[in-house]
Amino acid sequence: MPEKSPRPPDGLPTYRVLTGPDDAAFCHRVSEALALGYELYGSPALTHDGERVIVAQALIWPTVRTG
Repeated sequence: MPEKSPRPPDGLPTYRVLTGPDDAAFCHRVSEALALGYELYGSPALTHDGERVIVAQALIWPTVRTG
């Protein structure tokens, strides 16, 4: 398995929080970040804005944990 780059690609930050409605588009955004090499950081947070469920998921680049 290739070693992870010490930094995320394309100048992305090492720590990210994705937010949005709890729908397929949000799930795809999280899946894309995981495919890039990010790891989930903590549990998702959920709230309700009166009309829909809003979710937040933190992600971290793995070298942050070991570096």
